[in-house]
Amino acid sequence: MTTILRFFANNALLIYLVLAIGLLFAARSLLKGRVELGQSVFGLERELAYRHLRQSVTMLAIVILLALSELLLTAFLIPYLPAFSILSTPTFNPLTTQTGTLPPQLLASLGALTPQPTATARSSGCIPGQIMITYPKPGDVIKGTVEILGVADIPNFAYYYYEFSLAGSDNWQTVAGDNSIPKDTKLGPWDTSLITPGFYNLRLVVTDSQANKLPPCIIPVQISAP
Repeated sequence: MTTILRFFANNALLIYLVLAIGLLFAARSLLKGRVELGQSVFGLERELAYRHLRQSVTMLAIVILLALSELLLTAFLIPYLPAFSILSTPTFNPLTTQTGTLPPQLLASLGALTPQPTATARSSGCIPGQIMITYPKPGDVIKGTVEILGVADIPNFAYYYYEFSLAGSDNWQTVAGDNSIPKDTKLGPWDTSLITPGFYNLRLVVTDSQANKLPPCIIPVQISAP
């Protein structure tokens, strides 16, 4: 399903061109069938003309149906699908906006772990002007709902998402994301009110249209009690 959706999205122009040619042939065949029917005199001729006309109408209907299907896919369905459903690794939903509550299992796992402080308050993997988190800064103490600021602008941009993990852990939890380049450096909100206070890592992941994930920008932060 993933490969099919990507094919229709990336080759929409070619598909429309092929369908336009098919539409011309179907219309020409339909016109020819009407002429044959008008000129037929004998019963066998009229039967053949009717058959030709029915085939032309069927062909025309199929081409129109295919064109409408392609239009629905490329203009109305694919642009609003979460990015993870178009890629081959559906392990997260980058476009799911955080609702302010975390799954009980995650809260339990976070509460059972003892937060470990980061050794140094430095970012890693960030590319100035392309993949950056500009706020919060490395080592910042944050609480409540925080507006994440940064840059997610790479060649052949597809989407971005940001997520967090306990310091020293590789268990990342997706917060939110989008499939459009952020305006005014606003990546989105992060509600930390239900997260156990402690030391965490926040990372920004950007993916291109070929499903290639660039190295993420990671910064350490500290979450305090609201």
